[in-house]
Amino acid sequence: MKPRITLKKIAKEFGVSISTVSKALKDSHEISEETRGKIKAFADYYNYKPNSLALQLRNQKTSVIGVIIPEIVHHFFSTVIQGIEQYANSKGYSVMVCLSNESYEKEVSNFSVLTNGSVDGLIVSIARETQENQMYNHFNALIKDDFPLVLFDRIIDDVQCDKVIIDDIGGAFKATNHLAEIGAKRIALITTQDYITVGSLRKEGYLKSLITNKIVVDENLIYKINDNEDLYEQIEKIINVPNPPDAILAVNEIYAAIALKIAKKRGFLIPSDIAIIGFTSGLISEFTDPSLTSVEQHGDLMGRQAAELLIDRIENTAPKEFQKEVISPNLKIRESTLSMS
Repeated sequence: MKPRITLKKIAKEFGVSISTVSKALKDSHEISEETRGKIKAFADYYNYKPNSLALQLRNQKTSVIGVIIPEIVHHFFSTVIQGIEQYANSKGYSVMVCLSNESYEKEVSNFSVLTNGSVDGLIVSIARETQENQMYNHFNALIKDDFPLVLFDRIIDDVQCDKVIIDDIGGAFKATNHLAEIGAKRIALITTQDYITVGSLRKEGYLKSLITNKIVVDENLIYKINDNEDLYEQIEKIINVPNPPDAILAVNEIYAAIALKIAKKRGFLIPSDIAIIGFTSGLISEFTDPSLTSVEQHGDLMGRQAAELLIDRIENTAPKEFQKEVISPNLKIRESTLSMS
């Protein structure tokens, strides 16, 4: 008995998208005659039959939107989800949330499940592994199918869809300026690898501020965290050195909180010995001792705007230009930078 064949299996066999297989089986002239012939012959051999239930689901409105985020540990993502839910619920939509756990394969799997009739559109922040390997075929396949998609926070410029981001460059610039204004001269940056778009942009804002404030750029003060290695040990190497920085900008509040803990353990006074700022003004930043100055990203606003763009795209099918919303962050001054005297 031949195994049951699906569109996904046919697509994998020929190294093409599910959309391409679907169009080939419908004899679409968008697909070359040669490719159509091969796909149809393969489908015939395995007695492929369309899943009528899936087709029915795909063609009817669910009033559900899907959200795929890299992880839930960061306060930022939980506030984005809250913003999405508030707006979506007000418009009669429910929200289904999936985690990619920073994995390309998990992200693709989430796409496959959610876009097979479960939701009317997707809101996505891209997984680290997807960005690292620059594998975006699953996004492009959705665009070809005119499936409503909104990217937020971590985005791909080349994917033609609606997007919502914060001004990462501006946020890092404001934060570094603040450290310079309170007297810091050796300002370290704890950031991600460059393929993570938000980390790269925040590094750009940090460098821009150093130049503006006539502070010499010291590459030895820029630390790129490898998430496959021990986070605590990596940050410990930044502070446990003969000439430690007098200020630190971290691209998220977890990096900042760990730096604060290590600095205190070594006996440094915060902020007189080392001033520290992180991105995302969550509960971690509020309740550390001392509390952490933070770049507020307004995740709830980002979520509401992403949901508004998506639902508008779902309900108004007439073609229109894609939107890119940019949210301005602000600085929440707390005890970790109040004074360096």
